[in-house]
Amino acid sequence: MSTLPSLSADERERLMARLEQDLLDGYDEEFELEREDEDHAQSATQRVADGLLPRGVYFKELFRLQRELVKLQDWVVQERRKVVIIFEGRDSAGKGGVIKRITQRLNPRVCRVVALPAPNDRERTQWYFQRYVPHLPAAGEIVLFDRSWYNRAGVESVMGFCSSEEVEEFFRSVPEFERMLVRSGIQLIKYWFSITDEEQHLRFMSRIHDPLKQWKLSPMDLESRRRWEDYTRAKELMLERTHISEAPWWVVPAVDKKRARLNCIAHLLNHFAYEEVPRPEVVLPERVRHDDYLRHPVPDTMLVPDCY
Repeated sequence: MSTLPSLSADERERLMARLEQDLLDGYDEEFELEREDEDHAQSATQRVADGLLPRGVYFKELFRLQRELVKLQDWVVQERRKVVIIFEGRDSAGKGGVIKRITQRLNPRVCRVVALPAPNDRERTQWYFQRYVPHLPAAGEIVLFDRSWYNRAGVESVMGFCSSEEVEEFFRSVPEFERMLVRSGIQLIKYWFSITDEEQHLRFMSRIHDPLKQWKLSPMDLESRRRWEDYTRAKELMLERTHISEAPWWVVPAVDKKRARLNCIAHLLNHFAYEEVPRPEVVLPERVRHDDYLRHPVPDTMLVPDCY
């Protein structure tokens, strides 16, 4: 690994073990899906003071929280609530991981993710918030922004994609814009995922050496690594200028990704006085059968090869 700094044998062994653990974490969703039909009704009460959260505790709590998210979804639909949840943080901070776990069991027609690309030439001439407005929720919807209008306070400001005057105008406008959203009936929740310098370095290393994650690294991500301190100053200014009572910021310590996911989902659920919506009993109807019905065989040339 030419990108590794000069390390002793023991330090290198520990780092390789940590990278292996990070690699396994990326595949845990398959394990989650494999176990979802098992009985995970018993809630784990164990607390782990040090080290990473044990996988058994993580899975039990994750499935319990996801059942609560399904209840929240049904309640949002019944009560015709409008919810916006913003996820911000440095590259590799774990925003995508928690978004995936929140949406994993939910109806995509109710809970959807918005992750906008860089603005095009036309969008750059619009009112800054204009391209985000069409994605706001209607009644009975939850919208998760994987990065949001706060790009202006972060990457656009640090990378010089906008002027200092545009940044200042953004800070003047954001409180007014968000208060307007709240007055319109939208519940706005904002999360910042916080990781250390060392943890981001480790996660970038994991992406570099994992072929399934290399697509996550862009030239902009690598430049953001070099400008760590600039992003820190931008983040601190953003939290100071945009932390309002109607839509406060919540900071999620995210060095332990599993613990961060559980803490964030539990905190999110606590924002709502939701109740379980009674569901009518589902009765499977008898299939109608006709004597003249004939099911035609599928030609072999159309079948997917049986490789496994």
